[in-house]
Amino acid sequence: MGISNHELHNEFPQFGDLIDELNKNDPKFQEHFKRYTALDQEIEGLELRDSPIGDDKLHRMKQQRLELKDDLYQTLVKKSNGKG
Repeated sequence: MGISNHELHNEFPQFGDLIDELNKNDPKFQEHFKRYTALDQEIEGLELRDSPIGDDKLHRMKQQRLELKDDLYQTLVKKSNGKG
């Protein structure tokens, strides 16, 4: 299985400037962004090193990353439409 880059700017290139703006000015977005980035880097590191980790734990980590990404995406959509 290949290692995918899940960095938020790569996931949502259409929101690059908004990601940067919210990461500077929105404390809630900033906190979710930090958690997402840290979790993504941890998962990528485990996958690259082929570290011994249970499939269940890795699956839970990936699910958590997906939930954070969904929260961030919802914020980006709302803010880009001027509703936030």
